[in-house]
Parts: sequence; C-alpha cells; structure tokens
Amino acid sequence: MTDDAGRREQYAAIFRILAEVYGRPVWRSHGPPLDELIGTILSQATADVNTARAYAELTARFPTWEAVMDAPPEAVSAAIRSAGLSQIKGPRIQNALRHIQRERGELSLDFLAEMPLDEALAWLMRIDGVGPKTAAIVMLFSLGRPAFPVDTHVHRVAGRLGLIPPRTSANKAHDLLAALGPPESYYPLHINLIHHGREICHARNPHCHLCPLQDLCDDYLARAVRAADA
Repeated sequence: MTDDAGRREQYAAIFRILAEVYGRPVWRSHGPPLDELIGTILSQATADVNTARAYAELTARFPTWEAVMDAPPEAVSAAIRSAGLSQIKGPRIQNALRHIQRERGELSLDFLAEMPLDEALAWLMRIDGVGPKTAAIVMLFSLGRPAFPVDTHVHRVAGRLGLIPPRTSANKAHDLLAALGPPESYYPLHINLIHHGREICHARNPHCHLCPLQDLCDDYLARAVRAADA
C-alpha cells in the first residue's frame, strides 16, 4: 500500500489488531509538562528503569527545578548517573531550565496547553537538545495534545509495515503518521507500536512467524515473494 488512502486504511487495520492483541492504552497525564521534559531528556539512549532511577535521585537531591538549575553541574550529573551520558544530560537539563526561565520568567511549561500545537512544538524545539520526538512526547504524554512521537521502535515498525515510505527519517515520520489517523488514536498506537517492537518486531531477528500483522506488513510480504521466487 503506497498511496495515502491505502496507508490510512492500513493504519486503521493495524490500530485495531494491535489493540486486540495488546489492549487499548488509555491516556492519562504523565504529570506537568516541565517534569515530562526533564524525564524525556533523561530517557534518551537508556532503559526505562534507568530513567526512573535517575529521575527519582534527581528530585530527591534537589527539591525544586530552580535548585537543579542553580546547582553545580557536577552535582546534577552525579545525581543522574544511572541514566547514562550524565555529563551530557546534566548540562542539557540545566540549559533547558535556564532557557525556560529566561523566556518565560518562571520554570513552567503549562502555557503550552493553550498554545496552537505547531507553535508549541516549535517553542519546545528552540530549546537546545529538544527535537521533534521530545517535543511530541511532552505535548502528548503530559498535555494530551495531538502529537505523534516517533522513537526507534515506532520508526522501525512503521517503516517495515509500510506506514511511512522507505528511507523516511524519524523527524519526518512524526507528521506522516499523524496524518494517517484521528488524534485519539495517537497515544494508544504509539504505545502499542513500541510494545510490538519490543515483543515481536525486533531490530534484529524479528519474530515474523508470531506477528499478527503479517498480511499488512510490506516487509514481510516482500520477503515472502522473494522466498517464493528463489
């Protein structure tokens, strides 16, 4: 399926099947958008358990985000060591907090709830180190705004299925996937694509024989044709 109508039909079928297999996740706010931004920066290139440990340690050592912003850089990096790349993430967090303080006069991102979505995403991405994925996560997970985050699992699975054209970048995939279905589908499908990527559609050696999406997967069908011609 390569045209837009075909991809929208495919999207709807994938949404339905994955909801049957994994359930339909129900959105709930993950907390204030500033908290979500810090947590998402911590989550870069590490496992969820490490992110949670680093976030808990950071907030235990520093009672407010103002305290994090004003702390010695080495103290922040030490607090988030379990998340990995702490010498990069620590300064990134502090710089993000300073950016928000400078632009808004306070450490809060609550104003994003009322800002037009495109403007809110652009505002977030003006923060050094915040790209489309992080911005979309803040908007969707914290505020329930209709953004479609694309992480490595979502990008890989969507590409194999054919929901996005070949060689589509992760940054471009955010808008392409959002155009395929209604906003209320973004959160549950995002979560279920991640679940599917972790359980079945692995980066290496995907368990295609177990996949409930075989008939909807461009990659699987192409390999089946090649095997039949061999």
